[in-house]
Amino acid sequence: MNKIFISFALLLTFVAGPAVADDCTMPDKPSIPDGSTATMEEMIAGQSAVKAYQAAVEAYRGCQDGRMEALKAAVEEGDPGAAPAFETATDAYNESVTLEEQLAEEFNQAIRAYKAANPS
Repeated sequence: MNKIFISFALLLTFVAGPAVADDCTMPDKPSIPDGSTATMEEMIAGQSAVKAYQAAVEAYRGCQDGRMEALKAAVEEGDPGAAPAFETATDAYNESVTLEEQLAEEFNQAIRAYKAANPS
């Protein structure tokens, strides 16, 4: 009975897999204002965009976590196609972390430029 349940769960995972993958959509990176010429309002809008992006990326990674768990289970069950899919999902997850870190550094540079252009 347990083996039938596991087989059914794996089948469901692979049938639903493309739909799950489509649901895990990496958000677009927002534009960062040029701190040397931006107004305070533009910097605040940029900060809001960065925070919204970070929240969206967190949701994306939550989606990827679920997908990766299902793929890992499939790998452990011996599905030969699951390992490359797991590796691809892991790479996408890691890339999202890298992109978020890059965006944070870009915004920090914009803040430094804004402060240099507006010393008061």
